[in-house]
Amino acid sequence: MIKKHFYLVSILFFLFGCSQQEPKNYPNSNTDIIAFGDSLTYGYGAARNESYPAYLSEMLGREIINLGISGDTSSMGLARIDEIKKYSPYMVLIEFSANDLFRKIPKEQTENNLREIVRQVQGMGAIAVLVDTGGAYPMEIYTKIQKQVSKDYNTLFVPAIMDGIYSKKSLKSDQIHPNAEGYKIVAAKVKKVIEAYL
Repeated sequence: MIKKHFYLVSILFFLFGCSQQEPKNYPNSNTDIIAFGDSLTYGYGAARNESYPAYLSEMLGREIINLGISGDTSSMGLARIDEIKKYSPYMVLIEFSANDLFRKIPKEQTENNLREIVRQVQGMGAIAVLVDTGGAYPMEIYTKIQKQVSKDYNTLFVPAIMDGIYSKKSLKSDQIHPNAEGYKIVAAKVKKVIEAYL
């Protein structure tokens, strides 16, 4: 009888104890959702009201503050992280790495920058969300980095926002960036992950 009880407790622990942890700083008393990243956050290739943060704002019915800057690397993002402190950050959507690849910045440096960005965002009391560009090789290397950072710091993780867009000219404004329809897809992917925590 004792053995049966032990096995039952073990099964319940496995089923419920292995569920995903809530992200660090959830919930918190801050108010603003901030999109912090490069051209994919800024909305390059589309009108300002057609960026993924703009569409996400429509989908959620609440303001998303867009702090994306085209061309930013993870180092540049880290250098301007104090911009976030001007607000009351409840959640920060962190999207960097593509420009690190294009500029051949060492992967170790990118990882260190992302770790520091996440550390500082969480230090502000906000929920950190790593938004992974994903897509074809060699961006998958950065996906692995971001997954590890997400695990180590207990952040939310939005996988592969560009998967299904890279290969479709109808969803892109140039060889790299989405058009309005592409950004709408990105917004839906982000919404799917963060909505339960708003």
